This record gives sequence, structure tokens and C-alpha cells, in this order.
Amino acid sequence: MAVKKRSKVNAEFNMSSLTDIIFLLLIFFMLTSNMVQISIPLPESDSTTVAPTNLPVMMTIDGNISVVGKSSSLANLEKDIAFAVRETDNKENATVTIISEVGVPWSSVHKAMAIASGLKIKAIIATQPSKK
Repeated sequence: MAVKKRSKVNAEFNMSSLTDIIFLLLIFFMLTSNMVQISIPLPESDSTTVAPTNLPVMMTIDGNISVVGKSSSLANLEKDIAFAVRETDNKENATVTIISEVGVPWSSVHKAMAIASGLKIKAIIATQPSKK
């Protein structure tokens, strides 16, 4: 008696259409993420610890920026912070304290923190007292 060979089922999956779909989703999320405005509220704290504020950077909602009491702009922020660090007496423990009003775009605060990081100095975001 002759034994029939069973035909083997091909268990392959065609991935070409899946990569097209993932690529289109990637493009969609990249385009829509630029349109979304991230609104992060100011942090709140119950702590009574006061951090050193030898280099305060004040940011107002109307776009005014001041570094150690002197007017600045977002374009000149790095230069002004570097100058303030050179002028301070305590260069080793220089700390930038970012004080921003409610409604200041997070990108401005992030830029100030990135500048402080690039200059290898500490940066602190000032908190508002918690509402209890």
C-alpha cells in the first residue's frame, strides 16, 4: 500500500503590508504631535526647604525674561546666564532658579533648563505653594 505524502502548509506571513501601515502611522503621529500644545501646570510643593537662588531667571507670560534682574531674551538667554555665572562669587555651586508665571510656554522653561545643563550648572524650577 502506498503512503500518501501530506502537503505541508506554508506558515509564512507577508510583512510588506504591515510595514506600510506602521510607516503611515508613524508619519501621522509625527505630523499631529507638532500641532498639539502641551500645557503643564507649575509644580506645587509642601516643602519648606528653601533652595539657593543665586541666579534667578524670571519668565513672564508676556515673554519678558530677566536674568539676575537684568532684561534678556530667549535668543540671548545662554549668553546672559553664562555671564551671570562668571560674575557670581560661588561658581562651583551656582544654581539657576527658573521662576515662571502660570501660562509661560513649557518650551521656554525647557530651553532655560537645557542651557543650564549645557553649562554644567544646577537648575531648579521654583514651585508654588500647594493649595490645601
